[in-house]
Amino acid sequence: MIRKMTEQDLNAVLKIEKESFFDYWNREQYLYELHENPYAELYVLVIDDKIIGYYDLWIIFDHAEIANIAISSEWRNKHYGKKLMEDIEEKAIENNCETISLEVRVSNLSAIKLYENSGFITINTKKNYYKTSRGYEDGYFMMKGI
Repeated sequence: MIRKMTEQDLNAVLKIEKESFFDYWNREQYLYELHENPYAELYVLVIDDKIIGYYDLWIIFDHAEIANIAISSEWRNKHYGKKLMEDIEEKAIENNCETISLEVRVSNLSAIKLYENSGFITINTKKNYYKTSRGYEDGYFMMKGI
């Protein structure tokens, strides 16, 4: 089941966030997204009463941007990422968006494959976009028309 994220979900979301990203978002950033960002739509994926994934989608006029998306490491490669991507597209369509975009590390091959299988194409490369333990890494800017 995919439902709106609440403040009560943040401990579980932050656990997934920390295991998924080197430069992860903190509680204050999520509180801002939940309560102050007028463009943010946050959702969690719940299986057997456990949060296993989430996304933060920004709806800005006729465009949707995936600000953040992750699946818990123990639940990856089981098509739950695809389920989130399908839900994102539904939300974008409901909000009359014409495009969806995202950024992804060039080394995150499994995410790139998921996005390409969801119809995204690489538009360009953002140099030194992501902070890593070894410095910085490029990111792909990807987009899909809907």
